[in-house]
Amino acid sequence: MERVDSLIHARWVIPVEPEGAVLENFGVAIEAGRIVDLAPSAELNSRYTSGQVRNLDQHALIPGLINSHTHAAMTLLRGLADDLPLMTWLTEHIWPAEQRWVGEEFVRAGSTLAIGEMLRGGVTCFNDMYFFPEQTAQAAKDAGMRAVIGMIVINVPSAYASGPQEYLHKGLEFHDKYKDDPLIRPIFSPHAPYTVDEQWLTQVRTYSDELQLPIHMHVHETADEISGSLDQHGKRPLQRLDEMGLVSPHLLAIHATQLEEAEIERLAEAGAHVVHCPESNLKLASGFCPSAALDEAGVNVALGTDSAASNNDLDMIGEMRTAALLGKAVAANAAAIPASRVLRMATLNGAQALGIDDLVGSIEPGKQADLAAINLNEIELSPIYNPLSHLVYATNRQHVSDVWVAGKNLVREGRLSTVDKTQAIKQAEYWRSQIAAENSKSV
Repeated sequence: MERVDSLIHARWVIPVEPEGAVLENFGVAIEAGRIVDLAPSAELNSRYTSGQVRNLDQHALIPGLINSHTHAAMTLLRGLADDLPLMTWLTEHIWPAEQRWVGEEFVRAGSTLAIGEMLRGGVTCFNDMYFFPEQTAQAAKDAGMRAVIGMIVINVPSAYASGPQEYLHKGLEFHDKYKDDPLIRPIFSPHAPYTVDEQWLTQVRTYSDELQLPIHMHVHETADEISGSLDQHGKRPLQRLDEMGLVSPHLLAIHATQLEEAEIERLAEAGAHVVHCPESNLKLASGFCPSAALDEAGVNVALGTDSAASNNDLDMIGEMRTAALLGKAVAANAAAIPASRVLRMATLNGAQALGIDDLVGSIEPGKQADLAAINLNEIELSPIYNPLSHLVYATNRQHVSDVWVAGKNLVREGRLSTVDKTQAIKQAEYWRSQIAAENSKSV
């Protein structure tokens, strides 16, 4: 018998590829952080021996969830200013708080808090856009979590950089530092077409082509964005980006709540990706991403939470359920965005958008052992006719028992092993007391 690092057996393995498959009484063999075999448990036990064996006989084992768009450090702003119109929320609360408080310590503390939350919810990889990306990257590495970290570009000066040129310079330094890291992948993250001048967007496209890196950007988030672009440029934002050569397989268009039929066709033709953030869009009344129409057109649609400041959580299981229900309502079709498709959006589609689908996103031999186990043996989950459907429509993140990244058990029976929960909460309370006192003076 061959010896491996670990064996994980589950009542159900839902590999995502092929879509809709549910494998009963299966398991995985893991060696050096990778899946080396996926087979019925009886066969695995006859082939392999291991000092670490987990028998999860009431669980579903799925690929680790991928949060394809967030601003992790903004978790420290969770609930700061709820139930306000978007521009009031931004201009009177969020932006002033960021100008006053964002720095290395803020970003490290906020990212650590977010990472702990995401891991406990079954998320094994997140795609981030924020200032001081080095701090978020280090927080992820300290926790053993996989992350795609944005090299942000924006016209607005901050404590991190004085303007677009310095943002780009620091971003390229970040790329050089992390380009070969096993857990961290750099990505270009110009904020939006209305906050980055054309010359810098063109420069980002040039660097993206040279380095073969994705471009992660807010696109068509609100109706005001569209009208502002028409007033200023006489063109919709997506048309401007297309004329700059940015609508390509490298583009991750975040939100995309304001799309015309021809724009959906263009995204599909170009091989661009859309990251759907339904709960944030609902809370801020930004509009509805036509996820079913995009999916039908062949656009790769992934899922993200956006920040905890506008969601107010980083719960990808909740996001799946909202995406499925909203997708049906917007399409006026109860068969649109079925459970199997929305799980794929939260896993393999995200990996494809981020250019890491060779590593993660499905349970297949050769891929990294990024996995999450969900305990389905609960009264609120009984009876179980279809465990895949249950994941989307009945479970919540409290049912996540275990999480592995590259074969390392970062959450075991609900407990974090690499993030100090008590310290993360203590740091969050420290920042809350500072920010709340200052925010109350400005309103």
